[in-house]
Amino acid sequence: MSALTPIAAALFTLFLVLPAELQTEHTMLLLGRFVPGGSWIQAGALALYAGFVAHKLRDPRVHARWRPWLWRLFSVVFFGQLALGLLGFERFLMSGALHPPVPAVILAGPVYRGGGLFMVFLLLGTLALVGPAWCSHLCYVGSWDDLAARARRRPGALPAWRHGARAAILVLVVVAAFGMRGLGVPPLTAGWLAVGFGAAGVVVMVLASRRLGVMVHCLVFCPLGLAVNLLGKLHPFRLRIDDSCTRCMACTAACRYQALEPAHIHAKQPGFTCTLCAECLPRCRAGSLRLHFPGLGPERARLLFVILISGLHASFLGLGRI
Repeated sequence: MSALTPIAAALFTLFLVLPAELQTEHTMLLLGRFVPGGSWIQAGALALYAGFVAHKLRDPRVHARWRPWLWRLFSVVFFGQLALGLLGFERFLMSGALHPPVPAVILAGPVYRGGGLFMVFLLLGTLALVGPAWCSHLCYVGSWDDLAARARRRPGALPAWRHGARAAILVLVVVAAFGMRGLGVPPLTAGWLAVGFGAAGVVVMVLASRRLGVMVHCLVFCPLGLAVNLLGKLHPFRLRIDDSCTRCMACTAACRYQALEPAHIHAKQPGFTCTLCAECLPRCRAGSLRLHFPGLGPERARLLFVILISGLHASFLGLGRI
């Protein structure tokens, strides 16, 4: 199966990209907006790229090294196209209907508007395929928090009250969206409030994530992160800790999501905040950590995950625009 992984990832990418291109009125793939027939060229290039990524990610050690860079590449492309669009190059925008590129808007936007569920369905579709890995591989803002946290070599600790604060922020964001809708707050005002919330998140990254070495924005501030953690637990992909674990705690130093703390290791149960980032797998000298999927052995489960995440990454790279 390992040799077929790149081919499967390439085919999966075409399965995702081509229907999106064929079933919309305007071309979704950027090259088609500049070159006649360019959409087909770009679709093929994305499929080849997905195969290359899957080939690299087959090795858990390479996966751990490459994931942050692939994640940052998507974020740079996403925001780069947005910047070009705002500078007047409108072909780089998906449409003229702009909204703040803040993850919380995926939740709050439909509540405020009373509709517009495209991003919600996209998120749910992603969760159906790879569960909570949205947060560690595909979120266009999460890569910033990851970069900030890596300013400290080893992750620190977050206070126990973070769980309550995280739930409170989610509730407040949803209630605020309902309130703005009920009060008739103009879309421009609501948009600037969303931008302000996003800017506050960047401050959290700079002041807290960099200092603590933990992804404070994703673990405390971002309401979408909590929603993804909750819904992600419905997915069969799991990180498992086998009985062969020696409790050496090497994996704890690799986890920026506070999902492999000593209490989790002793209980042989990863924490609620695990996002399947897979950085812990090559750190375990005893080979006690593995990705689990019902009916598959550890290696096949990991390769299935690689196929899915490589195809989604390549598809998001081609289709992810405002």
